[in-house]
Order: sequence, then C-alpha cells, then structure tokens
Amino acid sequence: MAKQLDYHTIREIFARFHAAEPEPKGELEHVNAYTLVVAVALSAQATDAGVNRATRALWPIADTPQKMLDLGLEGLTEHIKTIGLFRQKAKNVIRMSEILVNDYGGVVPNSRAALESLPGVGRKTANVVLNMWWGLPTQAVDTHIFRVGNRTGIAPGKDVVAVERAIEDQIPADYQHHAHHWMILHGRYHCKARKPMCPTCIIRDLCQFEDKTL
Repeated sequence: MAKQLDYHTIREIFARFHAAEPEPKGELEHVNAYTLVVAVALSAQATDAGVNRATRALWPIADTPQKMLDLGLEGLTEHIKTIGLFRQKAKNVIRMSEILVNDYGGVVPNSRAALESLPGVGRKTANVVLNMWWGLPTQAVDTHIFRVGNRTGIAPGKDVVAVERAIEDQIPADYQHHAHHWMILHGRYHCKARKPMCPTCIIRDLCQFEDKTL
C-alpha cells in the first residue's frame, strides 16, 4: 500500500484526468434508472462489455420492473445466460422487480439504504446508481479503483470502505462527481492489474507505485 498523497498532488492528478477526459461516462448501457440498477447488479464478477451484449436485446422488451416480471424468470435467464452467475442474478432481478412494483410503485428509490435493501444490490451498485443517475458524488469502489487508490496513493485503504472514505476525504470537492469514473477508466485501460502501462501513464511522475514497469 502506497502512502497517502498530499492534497496538491491529488489535485494535479485529477486535473490531468479531467484534461484527458472532461466528462467520463460509465460503460454499462442503460435507458433509465431501472435498467441501470439491473445492469450494475448483472456486472458483478462480469465485464461491462459482456453485460452490454446480453442486455441490448433485453432492454427493448423489459425496461421497467413490471415488464421484467411479465418476461418472467425463464425469459430473463435466457437473455443473460452468457453472464457469470446468471441463474442467481436472474432470481435477484425478478425479486428486485417484485419489490419495486409492490413497495415503490415501480420507481427506483434514490436513497442508498433503500437501494441496498434490494436483492443483488450492494453498496457499490447503490453508489453507481446514485452517481450516474442522480448525479450524487458517491464513490463506487470496484477492483480497479481499489488497485489504483492503493498503488498511486490517491486513496489507500485496506478494504473497499476505507478506500471509499479516503476518496471522499482526500479528493478535491470539484472532482468528486467524476472521481470514481476517472479511476475506473485509469485502472481498466492503463493501471492494469498484471501489466500496468506505466511508460505511457499521464500521472507516472506523481504516482507512488514502487514497481513501475519500464
């Protein structure tokens, strides 16, 4: 774990991220809050690209909780069978849809506690939905962010909650909204787990990672 970077260094890092990609976007395809929460839940232990391939034919016919219930468990399972853990995920989505219809009038709630109470929705999924749909400065820590936070010194922490809090505490307020997207994209395409692309990294000179590749 790298040591915590100082405020001015972190500000410079995010200034560079912003200059390279002013408006970073999540890569999961969705058409509304419901399809977003389902997509994020499906993406656990799966790639965004794999989820997108499975849901492109699903969203036109099941973009609301009621339509998903009308499709049914077997119909949903058939659509997402290429995604890891698809059987359990299908059960979670159907149960989630039932709760949304029965308890929330078919509307996705905009509170973390309510979202986390839904089957298949954990803290990370809730934070993604709150950030991407409602524009709240929540930080969804996945494996990419955990790696980048600890390698660089932007937000070191022993677990995802510690990294999430470090991001909230250490990253300047004006960069909070897009912080997790910048860190995800950096981890996915540059600061990779096995072969980080340090020679072409835009924050190489600021990063605390001791094992930089040549």
